[in-house]
Amino acid sequence: MCAAMIILRPSVSRKATGWSLLVLGVLGCVLPFLQGFLFLVLGVFVLRDQHIWAARRWGWVAGRWPQHVGRVEAMEASLGRRMAGAADRIRRLFSRA
Repeated sequence: MCAAMIILRPSVSRKATGWSLLVLGVLGCVLPFLQGFLFLVLGVFVLRDQHIWAARRWGWVAGRWPQHVGRVEAMEASLGRRMAGAADRIRRLFSRA
């Protein structure tokens, strides 16, 4: 993945969520009841639009497990559509009042 192809979309909430997941991932590598690897991958997934290093790591994950990455990205797109639809319904509900 070339650095020129990476488009960063800064978001404080995504950064906070991603870094929290990374911290949980590091803790999970030490604590037996947390799935450290899963939290690390999710943290990198959330931060891939926030930092260049995360986008590069996500490129590595995509090369290693392409079928899973496609499904995760499809789920994220679906969730985005659902959230946009819910926001639209809430907006219409309050505009009637």
